[in-house]
Amino acid sequence: MGKIARLLGPMLLLLVFARPAAADTAAVTLTLGRDGVLHVREEVTLAGGAVTRTPPLRARLDDSNDRVYRISNVKGATFDGTTLTIAASGTVEYDVTGAVTPVAGGEELRWFAASGPLETVTVRVTGPAQVRSLACFAGDLTGAIGCTAAAMDEAAEYAEFEQQGLAAGQLLTVVVGFPAGTTGATPLLEHRFSLATAFTLDVVTGGSLVLLLVLLLGGLWLVYWTRGRDARVIGAESGSHAAREGGRFTPPDGVRPGQIGTLIDEQADVIDVTATVVDLAVRGYLRVDEQPRQAYDAPDWLLVKLPKAPVAELLPYERELYEAIFDLRDAVLLSQLAGGFSAGLGRVRDALYRDVVKQGWFARRPDAVRSRWTVLGILVTVLGLAGTVALALFTTYGLLGLAVIIAGAAITVGGQYMPAKTALGATALAHTLGFREYLASGDVGDVPAAERTELFSRYLPYAVIFDSVDRWARVVASITTEGDNLYWYHGPAEWDLSKFAASMRTFVMTTSGAISPARQFRTF
Repeated sequence: MGKIARLLGPMLLLLVFARPAAADTAAVTLTLGRDGVLHVREEVTLAGGAVTRTPPLRARLDDSNDRVYRISNVKGATFDGTTLTIAASGTVEYDVTGAVTPVAGGEELRWFAASGPLETVTVRVTGPAQVRSLACFAGDLTGAIGCTAAAMDEAAEYAEFEQQGLAAGQLLTVVVGFPAGTTGATPLLEHRFSLATAFTLDVVTGGSLVLLLVLLLGGLWLVYWTRGRDARVIGAESGSHAAREGGRFTPPDGVRPGQIGTLIDEQADVIDVTATVVDLAVRGYLRVDEQPRQAYDAPDWLLVKLPKAPVAELLPYERELYEAIFDLRDAVLLSQLAGGFSAGLGRVRDALYRDVVKQGWFARRPDAVRSRWTVLGILVTVLGLAGTVALALFTTYGLLGLAVIIAGAAITVGGQYMPAKTALGATALAHTLGFREYLASGDVGDVPAAERTELFSRYLPYAVIFDSVDRWARVVASITTEGDNLYWYHGPAEWDLSKFAASMRTFVMTTSGAISPARQFRTF
């Protein structure tokens, strides 16, 4: 007897566990409304615990767009935007928007009615019009295997589908056709970002880009043509000017060296200040004493304040420079210019810009005009960047944003040329350029020897501006004087005017170097 029990025991256990297990089933009813919203009602029978479903709510439509489905008004389950959780057997209801697509001659309803694992699922579809066609697929999302059964009633009022054994991860997709105009609904599309599509180049985007560039850059050119160009001067105002009358130095339009530099390039430069230092010396406000040095010592100069100099006659920017150099001192080495000198150069720069406006050569300060256009260009560029990002993310017209970026960059660069001279300023510039022509090629042989020392010295600061220092320093060095020094430039012992050209070239370079670290002026 015990032996029989031992034989029957495993067989009884095998019979118990081989019995078919209870499985989940679902009966689904899909009702399409006239507004294109699909109402889903599902009778769910669960053999075990809660189940979760992740319906495919996004599908690739083309290179630029995804088709999306939106679920709302969920009852009998919970939905977190991605996953539908069914806790127990019962009725689950929800609405789907975006399930209808216009097709040739009609409309097509497509929805993923159920997802496995399900032992049996049935689906019934009704709508506001007769069913014209139907199809169903079971398996993967992109699969083409038909479902177990599909049919419609004789009156074409509804379609029914059935699927046996829907495995985990598989879907039952139903497709039902209705007449055109049944709902008038269209699919929901969302633009999908990709660099390939965001900057699509075709007839529309390319033509729009060219048109926008023409409008923006053409508008910028028009603004420059009407507001940024210097006033025109008559031809008689141009030509060589010797800047000498009756044996006296008469600069064209009374323009000082520092003013000339700002007038020519509309910038207050290092070289403008350097030339002004030389000009103050030759006009008797200070003296330049070259210091003795050994072979390997750095060159240095002592700037000496001259007594009884008519400081009150200096222009504001010259007065600022004069005070920045000496700063309550009677003399200072060029190598020791620092501290208050650097701070004073900022005031010199501002005074130079105010001066060219006061002279009537510019209607507005050139630096202020450049700043306004630079700020505008930066703002347009930033706007273009933001527009490009937005257009690239949501459309295929990213190239149009690039046009705005290009226009912003053009405004930033072109704004540097927007300061415009008045008619008075353009005339002064024409005379100044004529003076430059004379300094570059003028004949000095007709200047009486008695006038050469002062006259050629007065030319020298202008030669600094016009980059003709070597030529005019040699001319000055050729002057025959009673001593070895000039009235405004003294050399050390055993120094004579034959060394002046080299000394002057080094002085200009060293002075410019002393000014440059202040960062108040543009460098060469």
